[in-house]
Amino acid sequence: MRYNKKHVAVVAGAGAGILLVLILVVILVRSVFFGEEKDTEVAAVQVLEETQKPEEGEPLEDADSETPAETEDFHVAADVAEMDDEEDPQEAESMNEDGAGAASDISAVIKGANETGEVSYGIDVAKWQGTIDWQQAADSGVEFAIIRVGYRTQKTGIIMEDPLAKYNMQQAKEAGLQLGVYFFSTAVTEEEAKEEAAWVTGFIAQYPITYPVVYNCEGFQSSESRQYGLDKSARSDCAIAFLDYVQSKGYTPMFYAAKNEMQGNTLWDTDRLTSRYKIWVSQYPDVPYPQTVSSSYSGTHAMWQYTSQGTVPGVPKGVDMNVAYFSYSQAAEAVDDTPYEAVEADPEALLNMTEVNEQVTAKIEINLRSVPSTASGDTIVGKLKNKETATRTGISSSGWSRLEYNGQKVYAVSNYLTTELDYEAPASAVQPASIYQPVNEAVTAKKVTNLRSAASSSSDDTIVAVLHNGETVTRTGVGSNGWSQVDYNGQTLYAISSYLTTDLGYVQTSPDTSVYTDVNEQVTPKIECNLRTEPSTANEGTVVATIRNGDVVTRTGINGNTGWSRLDYNGQTVYAVSSYLTPVQ
Repeated sequence: MRYNKKHVAVVAGAGAGILLVLILVVILVRSVFFGEEKDTEVAAVQVLEETQKPEEGEPLEDADSETPAETEDFHVAADVAEMDDEEDPQEAESMNEDGAGAASDISAVIKGANETGEVSYGIDVAKWQGTIDWQQAADSGVEFAIIRVGYRTQKTGIIMEDPLAKYNMQQAKEAGLQLGVYFFSTAVTEEEAKEEAAWVTGFIAQYPITYPVVYNCEGFQSSESRQYGLDKSARSDCAIAFLDYVQSKGYTPMFYAAKNEMQGNTLWDTDRLTSRYKIWVSQYPDVPYPQTVSSSYSGTHAMWQYTSQGTVPGVPKGVDMNVAYFSYSQAAEAVDDTPYEAVEADPEALLNMTEVNEQVTAKIEINLRSVPSTASGDTIVGKLKNKETATRTGISSSGWSRLEYNGQKVYAVSNYLTTELDYEAPASAVQPASIYQPVNEAVTAKKVTNLRSAASSSSDDTIVAVLHNGETVTRTGVGSNGWSQVDYNGQTLYAISSYLTTDLGYVQTSPDTSVYTDVNEQVTPKIECNLRTEPSTANEGTVVATIRNGDVVTRTGINGNTGWSRLDYNGQTVYAVSSYLTPVQ
């Protein structure tokens, strides 16, 4: 009698079922009479697996399916990391590389629920960016945020929560951005990778995660890494274990790595990973997107991180910027609809504050602020005068002190504080009113100038506002010291007289028409750097000063197209080549 394959499969399946029942009966009898009940479940599973294996050479059913097998549930807890955790395996600045090559190919990327083919633009952030004003970021055009939720430590292998993860997810969501997350792994076994994935999926369950959940693993070639010596196959197995677990919980998995690690399966089993998941490539061209239209990575990828030095309103530090070759028609729902506990912003993010308890006074009158930043005059909540005292409770290496003043926590610039409570303010710090000749006239800035709470440019803390050409204020006094008193919204402020004019139609002779993204950050040169009156090296006569590594100036703008930065130097607007500058940590 001839049987087709379907008949054979039915008969074989029935026979296997009868055999399985008989074996289970034998196992049950042995467990009752010989006390082997603890092995019963394991043995039954092994028998089930053996009887369900296909004959050699016979293809598996649904062999093309990418749905991972059901994963066991883990219940994993993690502590919140310190901002300056030395065991954080991720560097503050991402890797970079040069190169040019083929355009990207994303045609093989499988779409998820509600996914469209439209390009979207976003940033990825961690604690390194400090406290972000997410509404400003959203208003600037950012559409999605990939937020680091945690990491496994470099040496001890402990899972830690990024200290700003909850704040970033909550505020980005409130600002209308769609969310994705990433985890920085140092897993050395598949079991550890699953444990990481279990923690991540549990941690994000109350949040609407629309964009992918990303596996990020770097630094494994360092002898300091617990992954040192792990071969690419083992590392790839860990990534797959993590991403399969993520997918089993209903999230979109994504793998992140640098171009030079993935190209040609150099440090990862890239072909294996690409066939299963979305790929996010890091590759930084000399000229960023969109001037460089695509990554030089020739492999399939769904997202491209094209710079780690992006400037985005509301983000205090340089940030990774990304173009995703997909978007979503609507935000996802949270897996767990239990409301999350709202968290507040940490004003001391990135300050690395050392705790102290000491009395201080001001060397001169200084501003007391609600946050450690001079970006806005709205943060000024009071002033501390010479001989008045406050309790200093913390000192930051970035130049700020935390104070307790009249029962309120405030911040002030450390350089203007002293523990010498009988310190006498120098006479030069006190500007007698008699040096100002009273006037009453409207003035504008010739270009741009700072308006300060004191007639001195020795501290950025005195900057209250910025006056641009075409904007007017009333000048109430002209001083012999080179400063003018102006009335600004009912407040007496000071500006350098030479930067003001009564010609309200004044036009700069050589206007800088470049478009700058406004920032407010302290920078220092990597090496010696010229400061110029205009953003050009064509004329040496434009050099007004030279600064060296360790000298600190305020950067007020960055032009990503021209490569120049706008700076405030002693009250004067000057320019420097951006690549020679670095933020003060």
